[in-house]
Formats: sequence, structure tokens, C-alpha cells
Amino acid sequence: MLPTAVSARAPGRVNLIGEHLDYNGGRSLPIAIDLATTATVTRSADGRTRCRSSAETPGWTAYVTGVLAALEVTEPLHVTITSDLPIGAGLSSSAALECSVALAVNDLLGLGRSRSELVQACVRAETEYVGVPTGGMDQTTSLYADAGAALLLDFADDSRTPVPFDPSDAGLTLLVIDTRVSHALVDGAYAARRADCESAAKHLGIQHLASATADQIEGLPGGRIGRRARHVFTEQARVRAYVDAVAADHWQTAGTLMTASHESLRDDYEVSCPELDLAAGTATALGALGARMTGGGFGGSAIALAPSDLLERIRNGVAAAFADNGHDAPTFYEVEASRGAEVLSAT
Repeated sequence: MLPTAVSARAPGRVNLIGEHLDYNGGRSLPIAIDLATTATVTRSADGRTRCRSSAETPGWTAYVTGVLAALEVTEPLHVTITSDLPIGAGLSSSAALECSVALAVNDLLGLGRSRSELVQACVRAETEYVGVPTGGMDQTTSLYADAGAALLLDFADDSRTPVPFDPSDAGLTLLVIDTRVSHALVDGAYAARRADCESAAKHLGIQHLASATADQIEGLPGGRIGRRARHVFTEQARVRAYVDAVAADHWQTAGTLMTASHESLRDDYEVSCPELDLAAGTATALGALGARMTGGGFGGSAIALAPSDLLERIRNGVAAAFADNGHDAPTFYEVEASRGAEVLSAT
């Protein structure tokens, strides 16, 4: 007998390194975090689909209706959303919303979809119904992550490899700095970066830009397209080096790679902003091993790999730098690699 109400929880994510590589057929290394969205879905008693949220954000229902459409659900449902994930912070609140709804609906209606199929439905919801050409990293992380591990995602062959990630053993903390600059990836800047990369791949005659060789990258015309391709090539190399560094407990190397990633995203991919640059630069100057923007960019959050005994100094210093530069006060979260989406209750 099928339940009449199901609640499911799906986490946000932080990408440790490997930004804008998912849609380029490269590798990314995200973790799920202990901030999440919960969807409670019930069968409708009034013949209408209704959506409610504890935090009303314009346009959020498109993600819900997109998931229902992608799952080919026609039965009217009531969907209630609660969340402690900040909206627009680059922590994948949209994917958490999609995945919590998809998991709850799948269980409520007995659809029998696999997690892989749910990922694809959530990606379709965002690309086809919301209008953001996501590469699938966020949805895959939310549905597949394990506690205490990052996920090495290879978008060339769709493989997932757990990578143990627990910097606390080395006296380190992963600090999220939410700049409070809301990013809206639907505005076209994200799509423009993807189009640049597709142009570079087409010029080289390859399917995915991440598979390009150093000689191919060097042979591209200069200018904007060349810079985009250079980021993809160097970021792919940084992902490999970061995985090796973490496995060997070489945390200083990992931090240096994070900073290099930020510089590439700032200079070659041009998806940073003054607040992200200030957060990452200040955190590093105050003792973090490294820092970088995380997520699609144009606002949102930076992450810093920092000695735990320096956290207060870094938080205070970043907040002071923001105030000195006339920016709104940032918000800080200490996060760790957490479990993926799960059904909480079915009644």
C-alpha cells in the first residue's frame, strides 16, 4: 500500500575544486553539506497541485513543477518546503529543492525510479523548465554523497568515486563565506560561459573541452574563448592534483590549489566578483591554507580551508574587510562532508 504523505531531505553542496567542468566533460570534487531542504509531499484532497514554502522566493515553484513534469506526474499533489540553505549563496539550494521533491514524489507514488533517473529528472527540471543549462554536478552530489567523503565525479564517463575528506583530522575546518551577493544563473551569464566552451570544443573538433591537450589549448585563438579553454584545461589538472594531495594529507598543497582555482575563475573564466575576491583574499592573508569561490559564480559563496584555531580571526577579519569596503556583512558556516538525500518519513 502506497503512503499518503512522504518527507524527504536533500542537502546543498560545496564544490571543493573543479568549477564549470561538469558540462565540459571534466571532473569535479564536491561534498554534500549539513544544510538541507526538506520536501513534504501529500496527495491532494482538492484536486489541485499546491506549493508552499517557509521562505518565499520569486520563481521557486518552477523548480517543483519542473520536477513533476520531468517525472511525468499528472496526479495533483500538495508540496511543502522547509530549508536552512541560504538562497542564492552558491550552495546549490535549487538542486536541493529539486532532489528533495523528486525523492519524496518517487516514494509517494511508487514510481520506482533509480537515483540516476532522479538526477536526470532534476537536471531536466532546471534546464528545460527553469532555463539554467546545469551540468548535473549539484543534483548528482545531493542524491549520491556519503558522509565523510567527497565525490570525484567524471562527467566524461559518468563515474562516481568516493574520496575520503576529513580535514578536521589535520586540525582544519572548511569555512563557507556567504558574501550575501545573490547570484541568478538564469540571467544568461552562465549560459554564455557554456556557449564559449562549446565554441572552443567545436573549433578543436572534440566533444568535450576537458579532453583537449595542452597543444590544442595553446593552438586556440587568443581572447575570450582562449581564456575560457585555459581555465578548463588547468582546472582539470588541479582536480587531479587536489585528489592526490588530500589522499596524502598534503593539506597545504590542497589549499594552494584552491587559491589557484579562484585566480583562474577570476581571470580566465571571469565569473568572480569583488566580494568573492575580497573574501578569498582576506581569508588567505589571515592564515587560511587556501580559498576560492564555489558554485557558478557572479556572487554566492567562497570557501576557505583554514586552521581551526584561526577561524575566529578569519571571520572577524573578513567581516571587517567587508565593512571597510561598504559591503553587506557576510555570513559564515562551518561545514563538513555530509550524507546525501534520504526519505525521512512515509505515512
